[in-house]
Amino acid sequence: MTVYVTRRARFSAAHRLSHPDFSNEKNLEVFGGCSNPNGHGHNYELEVTVAGEPDPLTGYVIDLKKLKALIEEHILAYVDHKNLNIDVEFLSGINPTAENIAVACWHQLLPHIQGGRLHSVRLRETENNVIEYRGE
Repeated sequence: MTVYVTRRARFSAAHRLSHPDFSNEKNLEVFGGCSNPNGHGHNYELEVTVAGEPDPLTGYVIDLKKLKALIEEHILAYVDHKNLNIDVEFLSGINPTAENIAVACWHQLLPHIQGGRLHSVRLRETENNVIEYRGE
């Protein structure tokens, strides 16, 4: 029996999508307004799902208080109210698209998940844009 447990967290951050080898004109062509040289921001919603069998003693796949603490310690402490291009070491040298942020968050959490397995990281960048990564 596999049960999926999801914890949601929110953070606000700024970023600029660009490629260092592109001119400003090329970045604008490829990334549109998201390549504004001064950046722009989002109110992100992050969902982390852990899968596994409930422990026969506790009934938990993972204690949600522990999952919350892991998300806060390994992701939110670094990204909330930050510039993702400049302030976040685990995104250094990475174009902070929603896809790349989701993958980076996966790698931040993976070594710390116990009592289940990390199933997915979902990142909602806007009301209409949601990215999901399953470690594939």
